[in-house]
Amino acid sequence: MTPITHKPSLEQVDPPRSPRETLPTMYDLPSENPQEPGVPDVFHDLQPQLLSSSLRLREYSRENWFTASDLNLYYDVNHPLWYKRPDWFLAVDVPHLYEGEDLRRSYVVWQEGKNPYVMIEFLSPGTEMEDLGRFYDQTAQVTNPASSTAAANPVESDPKNNSEQPITAPPTSPTKLEVYERYLRVPHYLVYSRHTQRLRYFKLDGGQYQEQPLNANNPIVWLADLEIGLGIWQGVFEAVPGFWLRWCDQEGNWLLTDAEQSQVQLLQAARNLLETGMAMEQVAQLLGLSAAQIEDYCKGKLIL
Repeated sequence: MTPITHKPSLEQVDPPRSPRETLPTMYDLPSENPQEPGVPDVFHDLQPQLLSSSLRLREYSRENWFTASDLNLYYDVNHPLWYKRPDWFLAVDVPHLYEGEDLRRSYVVWQEGKNPYVMIEFLSPGTEMEDLGRFYDQTAQVTNPASSTAAANPVESDPKNNSEQPITAPPTSPTKLEVYERYLRVPHYLVYSRHTQRLRYFKLDGGQYQEQPLNANNPIVWLADLEIGLGIWQGVFEAVPGFWLRWCDQEGNWLLTDAEQSQVQLLQAARNLLETGMAMEQVAQLLGLSAAQIEDYCKGKLIL
């Protein structure tokens, strides 16, 4: 755990110094909390990897965006020790490395100068009420057969929005939904349940999140300002079959990870060698591929 240090007091000036000059940096703030539990399952580890490795942004170079998962995000200049740990987020117009030279220990908005642009949370019974806030629907909750945590919490009516809200003790800091909506004003907020394969999309409109309708049979979220889509892909990632969130283009074609792109290049090389008359067995041995992989690729049956 990173020790908390304090900057030496600075002489007051008019106008006042900026938070970047006066508040703690990522080197001063804790990067971890030993009392916090780890990720609830392997999905929470693998899914962020797939999101980050398949992301391609047409308007931004790879050195000009940053993605992270389960990283402390410090967001409030009035409470510099308050933080959230998003399951996955994207910030654009920031260097891939902190100030172009160092790996980030945390994401400190008053140092970065940019708030995250896309937030994604993976729902689980222990977090869904905080992740969804006023959009939480107890009748359609994330159902994990082994858990009834969410159902065990009583609810009461909130006259302000006429929706059911859990009765909880006043938080020390705001909930995730409140932070993303009111403090950070993140334009795109998405939540996904691997248990129900349900994707929900909340778009910031007039300072508040409005849920956007999705096709239940083929839920694809198109983020027009980033020129990229997000949908649910059924496939195998890191030897684990499942229903995964994955980026796609406007036609719905899934974007490849770096590893998959390398694999496709090998398969294209195999096809070129076959066209020269080289035997299948020789091509497969030369490129370290199986004959079945090469045959599937040549027949257009390549499965990611």
